[in-house]
Amino acid sequence: MEMEAAPSSVQDSYEDFSSVVLAKFSNSDNEHHLHICAAIGAMSQELRDQNLPLTPITYFGATCSSLDRLSSSIDPSAHLLGALLTILSLVIDKFPHAVLKTKYVYLSELLIQILRVKSIGINGVIPGLMCASRLLVVREKVAWAEVEQLYGVLISYITDDRPKVRKQSHSCLREVLGHLQLVPVLLSPASEAITNVFERFLLLAGGSNANVPEGSKAAQEVLYILDALKICLPYMSSKSSTNILKYFKSLLELRHPLVTRRITDGLNALCLHSSGEISAEGLLDLLCFLAASVSHNEASADSMTFIARLLDNGMKRVHSINREICLVKLPSVFNALKDVLASGHEEALVAAVATCKSLINSCIDESLIKQCVDQVTMGANSATRKSGPTVIEKVCATIESLLDYHHEAIWDMSFQIVSTMFDKLGKYSFYFLTGTLKNLSDMQILPDGEFAFRKQLHECMGTALGAMGPENFLSLLPLNLDVPDLSESNLWLFPILKQYTVGAHLNFFTKSILPMVKVMKQKAAVLEREGKLHSARSVDGIVYSLWSLLPSFCHYPVDTAESFKGLERALCTALQEEPEVRGIICSSLQILIQQNKRVLEGKGNSLDAEVGIAEQRAVALYTEDIAGSNLSTLKSSVQELFSVVAGVYSKVSKDTVGILQSTIRELASISDKEVVTSFYLKTMKKLLIVTREASKSKDSKNSNLMQVDNSNECSVSAARAQLFDIAVSLLPGLDSKEIDALFSAVQPALKDDDGLIQKKAFRVLSMIFQYSDDFISRKLEVLLSLMIEVLPSCHFSAKRHRLDCLYFLIVHVSKEGSEQRRHTTTASFLTEIILALKEANKKTRTRAYDILVQIGHACGDEEKGGKKENLLQYFYMVAGGLAGETPHKISAAMTGLARLAYEFSDLISAAYNVLPSTYLLMQRKNKEIIKANLGLLKVLVAKSPAEGLQTHLRGMVEGLLNWQDSTRSLFKAKVKLLLEMLVKKCGLAAVKDVMPEEHMKLLTNIRKLNERKERKLTVKSIEDRSILSKATSRISRWNHTKIFSDFEDEETRNSDGEFGNKRSISSRQSKYSAALQSKASLLRSKRTRKAAKSLQEDAFDQLDDEPLDMLDRQKMRSALRSSHPVQTKSDSDDEPCIDSEGRLIIHEDGKSKRIVKKHKREDTEEVDGRSDAGSRLSGSSRNTQKRRKTSEMGWAHTGKEYKSKKAGGDLRRKDKLEPYAYWPLDRKMVSRRPEHRAAARKGMQSVVKLAKKYEGKSVSNALSMKGASFKKGKKKDGQKEI
Repeated sequence: MEMEAAPSSVQDSYEDFSSVVLAKFSNSDNEHHLHICAAIGAMSQELRDQNLPLTPITYFGATCSSLDRLSSSIDPSAHLLGALLTILSLVIDKFPHAVLKTKYVYLSELLIQILRVKSIGINGVIPGLMCASRLLVVREKVAWAEVEQLYGVLISYITDDRPKVRKQSHSCLREVLGHLQLVPVLLSPASEAITNVFERFLLLAGGSNANVPEGSKAAQEVLYILDALKICLPYMSSKSSTNILKYFKSLLELRHPLVTRRITDGLNALCLHSSGEISAEGLLDLLCFLAASVSHNEASADSMTFIARLLDNGMKRVHSINREICLVKLPSVFNALKDVLASGHEEALVAAVATCKSLINSCIDESLIKQCVDQVTMGANSATRKSGPTVIEKVCATIESLLDYHHEAIWDMSFQIVSTMFDKLGKYSFYFLTGTLKNLSDMQILPDGEFAFRKQLHECMGTALGAMGPENFLSLLPLNLDVPDLSESNLWLFPILKQYTVGAHLNFFTKSILPMVKVMKQKAAVLEREGKLHSARSVDGIVYSLWSLLPSFCHYPVDTAESFKGLERALCTALQEEPEVRGIICSSLQILIQQNKRVLEGKGNSLDAEVGIAEQRAVALYTEDIAGSNLSTLKSSVQELFSVVAGVYSKVSKDTVGILQSTIRELASISDKEVVTSFYLKTMKKLLIVTREASKSKDSKNSNLMQVDNSNECSVSAARAQLFDIAVSLLPGLDSKEIDALFSAVQPALKDDDGLIQKKAFRVLSMIFQYSDDFISRKLEVLLSLMIEVLPSCHFSAKRHRLDCLYFLIVHVSKEGSEQRRHTTTASFLTEIILALKEANKKTRTRAYDILVQIGHACGDEEKGGKKENLLQYFYMVAGGLAGETPHKISAAMTGLARLAYEFSDLISAAYNVLPSTYLLMQRKNKEIIKANLGLLKVLVAKSPAEGLQTHLRGMVEGLLNWQDSTRSLFKAKVKLLLEMLVKKCGLAAVKDVMPEEHMKLLTNIRKLNERKERKLTVKSIEDRSILSKATSRISRWNHTKIFSDFEDEETRNSDGEFGNKRSISSRQSKYSAALQSKASLLRSKRTRKAAKSLQEDAFDQLDDEPLDMLDRQKMRSALRSSHPVQTKSDSDDEPCIDSEGRLIIHEDGKSKRIVKKHKREDTEEVDGRSDAGSRLSGSSRNTQKRRKTSEMGWAHTGKEYKSKKAGGDLRRKDKLEPYAYWPLDRKMVSRRPEHRAAARKGMQSVVKLAKKYEGKSVSNALSMKGASFKKGKKKDGQKEI
């Protein structure tokens, strides 16, 4: 062929095409690849001989020439055709579209001629089809006649008998159709060509006999075309796809699984990927037919799964095209999905639940809901309803039927669908799902043994509560607190109401809940007067439960502005008269204020992803205007609330003081300035008076040293401390002058001798620092001097709050001061913070650790204006404490270094620089210093990577082992633990290389212990390991006690526990959750089998003669429950009897029975079965021995039923097993502690050894003799010692 000059870009971009081909196929042993390499090699040599450039265009010409010659030969070589077509498919990928368009006519004729050669094999057809699709893709905006012939060759291979060829043709056809989407002129005939092929083969398959070979071949070819349509149907024209959908209907009527599966896959692809128009009527007809096949039990488990997923995608696509016809068929689709749920197949269940939830959210919109509500309300207003049930009513009836008893095994999944429907309908669910809610409440009375989904039930009812609101919810399910017997009331609703109430009406709480509180309080008073104290306390608990609903009603209420004033009086009265509910009321007020403030600040809509639909609706109603109106209403009530809270402040307990302070702070943040100032001035006047009284009391005490009674002084101090708390709680409403006045009142209290006053003063000062950064800026020099001045007189109880003050000062200087000022201020107070790490008070010590880390973040975090250089400088300032004079200061500095190294990974290398000083300090004979040094080493080993440890491994091992032997014995366990951690991180060989020879035995012991532990883990079952991992997994965090403890324990030994990364923990949790899911599915399958056998005929025979109404759900449940055996626990004489009023009933004969048992030791009926020798010795000293309870049988067997009253051995009993030796099981056998298991096994082994000794004796006598022998042995030992 004549070659035209190729564009320079093609020639310049590729130097040698053959090298690319050889690099791709030369390493393969495949015969076809070897032929490709041989052909490209010969072609390259020929081009070199002709002095032609080795560019893609020359290889393209040579390949086409060779194929042209082969196509004209009589019997061309198949492997040569395959090699050349492969080279052609590779080379045309290097060409731009413009070049291929110029060669289209020649290449298409050549490919048509080659692909029609009968001798061509698979290796030739596949690259040939790829070349054909590439040519069809680049040929745009031409007449159909120009591409029809090549396209026909491509279609001819979609029914090829060779799977690889057929699959490639389907893929190429989809590629071509995808590129023709923008060329309607070509897309329509291309799609019609596929339709014609489909029709032709359908006629062949339908007109021929299926038993003859031609008929079976035609049917197989129809399946091949269906395979092609699975991926090509979404890209075909609308007209063609509509015609094919009609043929699908006739094929589905065959009800052949292979055909149905291919059609469902094709329809699923059409619904998901098609961008053109689809016939909604035709698609909906097919979906309804498939749904009907499920209802008629004609589908397998896999088919149900595919159909459920198709119904999801198909109905949503139909809804987007034609909403009206979709809604008409929606109830029938839900009926079909109900049948899928009833099938019991796990995968189909999951798919059906997902489809139900998706269709509820997609197809049921607001307009449909309002339309159906209007029809329901119109029908309720008229005498007789003329219209039939609405679409939503039909769907809700189907969903409600999922709660029937024969769906018991899938109730947990049914609850998910019910919850989704409640969320979708919202407040309108009151019109459609009342029966569903009553059915859910009926399930609550089911016993735990028959109902395994109580948690899911409560979550579903919580969704219903959030959707319809507590008003409608409680109108359908009232609490029933007015019944005489409170056990018949619905007290189980209280946790659900507390957790799920949102967007409620405060007016409902005022008008409905508070009257219940009043009635219950009157009832409790009556019971208390009658002497029924237990019942009275129960009613008091109900009163508290009713009040505990207030925070939930304050969670985004819809009528705060209108109804809070009506609630205010009741809240003030309760704050004054009911101490037990003050915390509830205060938290409710805080919730109201905070959520409205968040909305005004623009933070109200920033909800978490896990927030429910009901809360999202409630938050969406809160606009800035509504929040402002709500705060205005609350602001008008602040003065009254201030006076009430201040009045009860002195009467509250220590636990309630904190929440009262928080409430005052929130009220002050929204109150008018005049109100806060007035209340502040009153508080400061009282504080001044009390301070003067305290001063006078102190002077009188100094003048009369013999005074003993100091109760007045304590009361004055307490009042002074309370006034400090109230004053500082008003900070959000104070200006700078008022804050300065408060500071003036606090200054002398910082030096007060009373620890309580000093503690409160430092707390007030720290809160001022935290609230007002401007105050620190104005009085920085005064504050720094004051902190140094009051240091000598600081009481130990005030140190925690003093540390807070120091932290705020240091952080402020770090942000706004110079480098020199920052360094000077930090150095001034750093020693005090470091020494606080060794405080005896745990809260002070913990706060010191927190402040040390927070200062580090302020120095090093770039987001806060810090630098890494400042963090490093701060670390070395802490390290300067190692030069201290006392062991206390040295150990405190070492502890601070360990904490910083644990928190900041950038300081690990700096911490290694301190190691030489650490090794020197370990030479001292001081336990406190050594303990802190070992803690630092443990942190470095745990936090450092293995590569970093390798560098310092020798020095670390020698430093651990080469210190004073007299002190090392106190820390043997800790040193061994560190060596174990080093072995785990660096490997045994690395530690062995640096281990001194005299300590090799220790390393050998560690190796043996690790090997023993690994052997035990391999023996353990999977369940034991999963439970162990669940119980021992910990979140990686700082733990002072674990790092600096004197003794090793199981937690610190396992470095993956405390120092493990979160990834391993999360992986273990994911495995555990997967195991739980598998157990849930297993439980469901068991319950399915149980439900299948639950309808026993003999159970119904035991009922009365009247027929059973199977439409009555309550009677059906009662009948089905009666068929299950009820597991009852055997009564025991030792169990206490309590009457209905809660009084303990003591029987007189019980005492006599115990006395008889005490005097007849030889006839003891039950013996303590514990196998531990120590347990038996201690138990033998008791007069009576406890009987051990088991889960099913009641009490442990001891062989008394075989005991003879006259003979010495055991007797056979009628309807009993033969006498047997029995050793009671010991719970220590399954203990996690090795010593417990060893003791239990020791007891079991003694049974075999003593078998001959007690031969002929009864079991009970044998056990009694054994206990007596232990007593004698103990007595003899005691005599020898004397």
